[in-house]
Amino acid sequence: MILYRPVGTAELELIKNSGYRKFPPRLPEQPIFYPVLNEKYASEIAEKWNVNSTSDQKGYVTRFEVDDEYVSRFEIQSVGRSYHQELWIPAEELEVFNSYIIGKIEVISTYTGK
Repeated sequence: MILYRPVGTAELELIKNSGYRKFPPRLPEQPIFYPVLNEKYASEIAEKWNVNSTSDQKGYVTRFEVDDEYVSRFEIQSVGRSYHQELWIPAEELEVFNSYIIGKIEVISTYTGK
């Protein structure tokens, strides 16, 4: 399954440090990791949330593939409009999730604030 993840610069640096192979552990106040199912939704988050909540006013959209059989165990969550769909991966499962990423995580879009 192809998934997307909107990120800020700090998270992108950690992804880069992993060789673009995994997402960093969640912070204590972040109980879930939520990749999204489509680029439109990821772009919306990166442009409207990441750009406005980071000191450098930058947001990025990453795209990656995860093993279909593994990822099918997570229920799709609809959290707004019809295209606002994401998976909720418990933070304690993120390392296992990372091991099912196929290939590299790629940056497909960059957004910059004013």
